[in-house]
Amino acid sequence: MGVPGRPHSGTGQATIFTGRNVPELLGKHYGPKPDKQTRTLLAEDNLFKQVVGRGHRSALLEAYPASWHRAVESGRRLRSSYQLAAHEAGIRILNQDDMLRGDALPVDWTGEHWPRNQGREMVPFRSPGDAGAQLVRLARRHTLSLFAHWPSDVIGHRGTLDEAISLLERFDEVMAAVLGAWDDDEGMIIICSDHGNMEHIGDRRHTLNDVPTVVIGKGRERFDEGFRNLADIAPRILEALIAEERIRQRPRKD
Repeated sequence: MGVPGRPHSGTGQATIFTGRNVPELLGKHYGPKPDKQTRTLLAEDNLFKQVVGRGHRSALLEAYPASWHRAVESGRRLRSSYQLAAHEAGIRILNQDDMLRGDALPVDWTGEHWPRNQGREMVPFRSPGDAGAQLVRLARRHTLSLFAHWPSDVIGHRGTLDEAISLLERFDEVMAAVLGAWDDDEGMIIICSDHGNMEHIGDRRHTLNDVPTVVIGKGRERFDEGFRNLADIAPRILEALIAEERIRQRPRKD
């Protein structure tokens, strides 16, 4: 991003969802949660606000336990940048009840690590394949959907190589099911990260490695043109959305 120092989640996520080089604007990388300046930028405008403002449905597809919601509502815990971006757009962060209705998934996809003291026995366990298929079903309800899988960051900071391998194997299973259910003509699937981390187990800091971005489906070639960094993600998503709107507004020829 052209700013010295290790990248952090607060400014990295804000860059993804504002389409602005937030570390450059602030003169620093900051995180894990957004500071006051970053929160102001997210409140001014972000990808979720743009999509909702155009009359489309948008959602976060992961659910959070009651303890997370209580901590945020009491002010003891700050929302992450992507959660704040959604909140500023009026998007509700989902909970265990949503998950039990099948309207959300736990952040680990399967429910294996759902907190034991918060009704874990009630949470349905899913295989990675079932979770991937459910992600597609949920995504089809919305124009823009996000699933944030942050356990990779936790393992990158404090986990072992075996745990990292296990997570990546699970990720592969989930994505195999997603790709098996997804039709490219339905739109794009974008896989990215706000910083590097898990590729260097044993170093609790974020890495300086380039972050790979994978784009699958309709519009991927246009998305790739001139793509440089995280600030290019939001504008390209909006371009694809606007292009799709124009196609649908064209008069039909009899």
